[in-house]
Amino acid sequence: MRIAPMVGLLARAWCAGIMCGDLALYALPVQAGVPDQDAGQRGSAAPPRAPFFDYRVEVPEAVHRITLQDLPKPYATGSAGNGPRLVARPEHAWPVAPPGFKVTLYASGLIGPRVLRTAPNGDIFVAESRAGRISVLRGINAAGSAQRIEVFAQGLNGPYGIAFYPPGADPHWLYVGNSDAVVRFAYHNGDLRAAGPPQRVAALPGEGGHWTRDLRFSNDASTLFVAVGSASNVDDPDTSPEEAERADILAFDPDGSHRRIYARGLRNPSGLAIDPATGVLWCAVNERDGLGDDLVPDYITHVQRDGFYGWPWWYLGPHQDPRHAGKHPELSSATIVPDVLLQPHGAPLQITFYQGRQFPGEYRGHIFVTEHGSWNRSMRTGYEVIRVPIDGSGRASGEYRDFLTGFVVNDQQVWGRPVGITEAADGSLLVSDDASNSVWRVRYSGP
Repeated sequence: MRIAPMVGLLARAWCAGIMCGDLALYALPVQAGVPDQDAGQRGSAAPPRAPFFDYRVEVPEAVHRITLQDLPKPYATGSAGNGPRLVARPEHAWPVAPPGFKVTLYASGLIGPRVLRTAPNGDIFVAESRAGRISVLRGINAAGSAQRIEVFAQGLNGPYGIAFYPPGADPHWLYVGNSDAVVRFAYHNGDLRAAGPPQRVAALPGEGGHWTRDLRFSNDASTLFVAVGSASNVDDPDTSPEEAERADILAFDPDGSHRRIYARGLRNPSGLAIDPATGVLWCAVNERDGLGDDLVPDYITHVQRDGFYGWPWWYLGPHQDPRHAGKHPELSSATIVPDVLLQPHGAPLQITFYQGRQFPGEYRGHIFVTEHGSWNRSMRTGYEVIRVPIDGSGRASGEYRDFLTGFVVNDQQVWGRPVGITEAADGSLLVSDDASNSVWRVRYSGP
């Protein structure tokens, strides 16, 4: 039996139709009622070989570190099609944070909430991608929930990334990453509804595959970065025209001119962030599927200008994808090893640098990352928020820690899938969840 072609067909079926963890715009319908207890029997399976892990050991403050020396060979295991079945949140289920933190429900009843961004005045903008709209959440009441929810703009095409321009206290534009274009709305602090239709800033590759288009401006406001994921799992761009200008980070001037490729070979750089202390661009990347349970690690990394990160021919330095054996040997030594390797198939989506003072001081400057959760793994992983420590020089050691867990019922059923993350004006963290259509608020309440 030839494994790779079979896996390719499986991946295309999942991604095109229903549930691929980092591809799907439309999720499986939520099934109400009591969770299926029989579905949890697979939880008795043997744990994976360390340092790899699954949802059974994802608990707040658990420490993980994966290195190049830990990587198995391709096809060391079969390639699973283990997409989650979404269920309504069980009666006593709730996101679990480290001791001293409290989680409350900030907003509910949204439609596919994805990216969150905090406006300079403290309003929270949310991309409701499935509904084709951008909404605004304002204020916090005594119960910890939003005081007001308004629709800022609708009729958009898979909106995802949101960015205010110019960066700082007084923006004049709100940029939105549609699946096929960057658009912008005139904006002033406190606007709850767009005053007019959007202006088209730049066309983007938009046919099939990864549809999310995250946006960030450089600290000096001169450059707009746009993340564009691949159209496939591992199709060769040399022979697949649909992969042109994909699996990369594009850069533009704010008006959409001076289009260029900033970095290449990032299969799906689904989340972008700028380190406010150094001005360096970072991203979260969903790596390829089909090589087994523990290949290829997803990752968090700072992004080097003109850097090449391997997709589709290589991964994590000089490791060639067997499906492209012998191709582009000159790129072996050019493939950059990312800063932090994550458990494979967890689907990291959004990242933010914590700058507040509401959390204990040790958290300041660290990166928080949402993980949407696996489908291409025999035992589920992801469905959580993790924390990546960053030192005083702006570097990551390669270690990361579980921070917010509790969204998995058992190996077949989940009730929550984290996507967006942003720091609120008071220093709490807000996390969107497109399975329960909610936004969760995490604050520190003391030891």
